[in-house]
Amino acid sequence: MTTAPGTTTTSPPPGPLAGLIDQPWIDAFDETVDGWAERLRGNPVADRLFYGLSAVGDHGIVWQAIALARVPIAHDRFVEAVELSCALGVEAAVLNGPIKMLFRRRRPVADGPRPLRLRQPRTSSFPSGHASAGIFAAVLVSQRSRNGWMWYTLGGLVGWSRVHVKIHHPSDVVGGYAAGWLLARIALRVLPRLRRYYRAS
Repeated sequence: MTTAPGTTTTSPPPGPLAGLIDQPWIDAFDETVDGWAERLRGNPVADRLFYGLSAVGDHGIVWQAIALARVPIAHDRFVEAVELSCALGVEAAVLNGPIKMLFRRRRPVADGPRPLRLRQPRTSSFPSGHASAGIFAAVLVSQRSRNGWMWYTLGGLVGWSRVHVKIHHPSDVVGGYAAGWLLARIALRVLPRLRRYYRAS
């Protein structure tokens, strides 16, 4: 769903773990970091960059595209790409389902009209799905890449874009980074077992 500039939507009541992030020090952190982000809001170059990154991060589009781009003729890389694509789907389902339901945090309210069109999500603000998917994908892709820093940088920027466009609080993005890393570590333990099962069957 895409909203008109400056439009916001209401959120459901807080989840059972909302109190963990409803803390004065977290509010202070969000206010400080958002103040830094405010310095770039309204800059045409920064707006196009971060609104663009936010858009390609919707539904994990950029990461699914990267998975497809890593499908050469070699069979092992094809399987690897399919694994990444499926893992991204599972990560999104887990994060946007049960994890977000535990918090159901309200999203920040835009101060005025947005300079560019932006899809307005309906899910909990915490943790950020864009940030989680970015780090999740970076961890998995960097396992067989010499340019791991590049994937982490891209994942980090996609996550930060959500602060710039004021769809997430900064702490949502930090939580997303942490969730993505944790889910990726779990995936790295599960995927080899699934791979061995697949080859044995």
